[in-house]
Amino acid sequence: MAKRNISHITDQYNILREISKQVTAFDESLHTLLNDLIETMQAVNGVGIAAPQVGILKRVFIIENPENEGVIEFVNPVIVKSSGNKTEVEGCLSVPKQTGYVNRPKKVEVKAQDRFGNEFIYKTVDPLTCSAICHETDHLNGVLFIDKLVEEPVKK
Repeated sequence: MAKRNISHITDQYNILREISKQVTAFDESLHTLLNDLIETMQAVNGVGIAAPQVGILKRVFIIENPENEGVIEFVNPVIVKSSGNKTEVEGCLSVPKQTGYVNRPKKVEVKAQDRFGNEFIYKTVDPLTCSAICHETDHLNGVLFIDKLVEEPVKK
């Protein structure tokens, strides 16, 4: 495993605005990416991190899940159902020193694959996990939380 550099919104070439590609090879290179995402996220005390944040345009993200106190890996995730609405403060490892209020659903259901290509459905219960999944899914589509602010950002 290796800690990777995190792309920032201020970087000249902004990979964060690109749309990620589907993963088709569930091989050692994907496993290395997932392992590196875990190490990178934990090194900076993040809640989640997506592949574009480390310069890789693949539909992959991980979250630290307080519901079961572990990391969940999502490959080719699709939010298939959402319900409720909440507005909470968000921040992002790729947008340093800025936070702001974002509207998100209270619950989501996600269809994804694991590192071996096995499909699974994940249903959130915890509001933080729901926000993290929505936030990281946005990264895969070139969208940042600052694009969805509902009030003026709060500077850290």
